[in-house]
Parts: sequence; C-alpha cells; structure tokens
Amino acid sequence: MLRVHFTAEDFARVRFASRPSPVAELHAALLMLGAPHEELLFGRWRGRLLRALPGAAGPLADLVPGGAPPSFLDVLGETREEGFALLRGARPELVRSELTRVYAGRGAAPPWIRGLYEGDAGAWRTLDRAQRAAYGAVLAPVWPLVQDLHRAEFTRHALAVAERGLGAALADRAPGSRLRDGVWEWPGVTAARREVRLAGRGLVLLPTFHWRGGPLVQDRPDGPVVLALPAGRGLPLAAPAGGPPEEALAGVIGRTRTALLHALDDGPLTTTDLARRLGVSNATASSHAQSLRAAGLLTTTRTGRSVHHERTALGGLLTA
Repeated sequence: MLRVHFTAEDFARVRFASRPSPVAELHAALLMLGAPHEELLFGRWRGRLLRALPGAAGPLADLVPGGAPPSFLDVLGETREEGFALLRGARPELVRSELTRVYAGRGAAPPWIRGLYEGDAGAWRTLDRAQRAAYGAVLAPVWPLVQDLHRAEFTRHALAVAERGLGAALADRAPGSRLRDGVWEWPGVTAARREVRLAGRGLVLLPTFHWRGGPLVQDRPDGPVVLALPAGRGLPLAAPAGGPPEEALAGVIGRTRTALLHALDDGPLTTTDLARRLGVSNATASSHAQSLRAAGLLTTTRTGRSVHHERTALGGLLTA
C-alpha cells in the first residue's frame, strides 16, 4: 500500500503538470520496455522498439542493473534539454549514493558508470548521447500524441476539481484509492507499505502514457513530491495517423465545449456570438460557458447588458 500524507498547506500546493515532461516520459517508456508483464499488449511494441534502438542508447541499460533506476534520474522539465540540465545538476552525493545502491551486490560497474560516480564530464556526455538516441527512437515519433493526451488529462482533472472537489479528483486518478483524514491511500500498489510525507512541499501529478504499473514516486527533500501516474488509453502508443489534434480534447470535454474554446481564438465574444458560431441556442452556449468557467478555462465579464466570454491562459494552453 502507498500512503501519501498531506498537511493543510499541501492541499494548497497540489498541481497538475501543465505539460508532459520528455525525460520523465522517456524513462517511463524505457521501464515499460524492460517490464515482463502484459506481453499480449506490449510484446510487439517492445520488439519493434528494441530493434529500433540505436547502439548509442545502450549505456542506459547500465543504469538499471537490477531493474530499478537511480533516483537522480527523476527530473521534470518541459524539454529534453531542460530535463537533462536538471539531471546534470543533481547533487554529486546523491549521484554517488544512488549508483552505490543500484550496484550493491552486483559486481563491478562499467567504466562509464564509475566515471559518472566520480563526476567525469565525459561520462555525463555519454549519458546525454544515450538519452538523445533513445528519445529519437522511442518518444519522438509519438511526442505529438503524448502532448494531445496530456492536454486531455489536464482538462479532465481541471473539470473534476471544479465540479467535485480536489478529493474526488485525486481518487479519480487511481481507481480504488481514497483520500481519508489527510492521507491518500493506494491499496495494492506495493507489496510493502510505503509512507510518503509531503510535509508542506506540495504534490505534482504527472500523467505518463507508457508506464502501466503503479505510480512512480519522485520524493526529494528539496522539492515537491511528484507522482507519475499511468494514464491514457492503456495501449502502446502509435504515431498519429493525421487526425486533428483537438480530437483528444473533444473526447474529454465534448465537441461543443472544444469548439467554444476555439471560437475564442481571436478574442472575447458575447453569448449571442458564441451561440451563432456554434449553431446552438443562447441558453446552451451560456450553459457550456458556465462549465468551462468553473474549470478555469474562460472568464466572463458584464458590460452594461452585454456578457463577454474570454479564454484564460489555461484555456489557451489546452487549445494551442
């Protein structure tokens, strides 16, 4: 069982990652690549990617000799370059202690791993090249789809918080979990009971569209706890076949609400203007606008007898 302990301060510091994180998603995909379960669904995907992985990605396997990666790989960042910079900025003592942990009882580490342990710049360049090679083979072909799916998950979470509150939205992220007395409990996630105490640091929810196991926990003392949560369709990702990017968003909030957000691309509109553009009644346009306003996706202002609706920065992010 995983138990995440909140303080009152932590409830005000729960956020959903606004964009997917390439390095975190890559590491989730590589973990899935080495996982033995769900062979029926993922066997062909694994075979295809293992054939596509260039030799330059090989050193990454040296970081997980026992199947569990060192925690200094747990970084976010909205681009691969930003993520690697965060990784490269890991405290030397953390890098050394984690490499010692993953290689405990496993014999001698490869020379480049020993270089990483010693802080050698050439070893970090080896890791950078390996990540670039793996990203090109594993994530680059499906990254537009990952971005679309992330927007959809972001919107689903925002609507759940607006309509039913944070507790229900958190429970939605993991079927079977529950928030009780300030503790978010996930039964059956781990064989042993694990306690994660936020202690005022806050929590970041990061959906991952490759890993199908339990939540991946990033728990560092110098930042918020990050939970990478399995999300999406539950199937191996394939490169999009050319469908419009708003399809994923429409699948979550509906086609009319998606169209309403896009109708505001050029600026504020009145309820009557929205109804005319969408081909619906004023009452229907007003009802959809109210739901989107509750989710923080648009704002409404009244000037005299006119009501104008404008997309928020969050609404713009989802339709970008």
